[in-house]
Amino acid sequence: MAIIWAIWILLQVLIGYNLYLPLILFTFYKPSKQILPPLAPEDDYAIIVTAYEQVESIPNVIASILKLNYTNFIVYIVADNCDVSGLSFEDEKVVVLRPPETLASNTRSHFYAIHNFKRSHTRLTIIDSDNLVEPEYLHELDRYFNAGFSAVQGVREAKNLNTTYACLDAARDIYYHFYDGKVLFGIGSSATLAGSGMAFTTQLYRNCLESRDITGAGFDKVLQSIIVGQNLRIAFTDKAIVYDEKTTHSDQLVKQRSRWINTWFKYFKFGFTLVFKGISNFSRNQFIFGFILLRPPLFIFLILSVICMLANIFISITAVFIWLIGLILFVLGFYIALAKSDTDKRIWQSLINIPKFIFYQVLSLLKVRRANKHSVATTHYYNTDSVENDKLKSDES
Repeated sequence: MAIIWAIWILLQVLIGYNLYLPLILFTFYKPSKQILPPLAPEDDYAIIVTAYEQVESIPNVIASILKLNYTNFIVYIVADNCDVSGLSFEDEKVVVLRPPETLASNTRSHFYAIHNFKRSHTRLTIIDSDNLVEPEYLHELDRYFNAGFSAVQGVREAKNLNTTYACLDAARDIYYHFYDGKVLFGIGSSATLAGSGMAFTTQLYRNCLESRDITGAGFDKVLQSIIVGQNLRIAFTDKAIVYDEKTTHSDQLVKQRSRWINTWFKYFKFGFTLVFKGISNFSRNQFIFGFILLRPPLFIFLILSVICMLANIFISITAVFIWLIGLILFVLGFYIALAKSDTDKRIWQSLINIPKFIFYQVLSLLKVRRANKHSVATTHYYNTDSVENDKLKSDES
């Protein structure tokens, strides 16, 4: 009986600490006072844009990239399993690559671009086929590279807020950018990588992934664990802005989240390695980052927390109050993330639909075993010539 009781307490601790962790981290967070060096002469960037099966959004992506207030770059479009007959760009900075065989892998597409570089670029940044970039994107990345960092994660803001699902998806991103980006980096650890809107020295990227063939979702999880495993820090800047398309349909949400959940189950083990490395190396960077990698997706530990709280009604009223306090603190932490960010009022209004959003993520969990059978890329439905259209709607509402 004592063993069962000990296991029950341990299980609750492993689940419950996730409720308290955001505010604990925020308690130690202080806005960065790091003095970044002045901008040096432009470095040489490769901007890798990956597309799988769909190229409809590519012209808008390239149009935004060509508006960058930067001159020293080349854009490499890797159109994997795509019809490129409609892709034609007069600017010599744009190179269209169509692999002869289907790659069906982010990293394979990245290295196809790298192996076809027109020149030896010192830095590379990865952009998705549905992204748009702010004109100062590369300059803002430069500030952190020039400060000595070799990996930088920018912020992915919502390109569209045209449905409830898109708004809730954006709210989730704001939460993660705040705690897994700004706060983690601010307390001396590393920002988590987000799959796009991130940049590296070309040498670091090649050293980390060139010898690994990663299929399915999650290359960013492998990459960040290797970088932090070397005790390098991944910088975060909320001024290097990429606009990312948010999910607009329930079936789109389920398929996307099933891939992401599958990725967590596949790669969360890296967290244990980093925690132990952090202890042995006395590394705050590795230790804290390891705990972040062990954290399940939000909806999983929230559901488990509610189950544990209800179960304790028959076991310990004290434990019920501990769980209740934890849930309240988590909600407070979520509010802080949104309140300290430039959160659109449509996102605030959408929060009432969080139970529906969680329901569809539970459906995603049920389909997680078949996740890799889904397309390796999210199907895009949102169609706009620029992000300004959606901002205009926000201003008028």
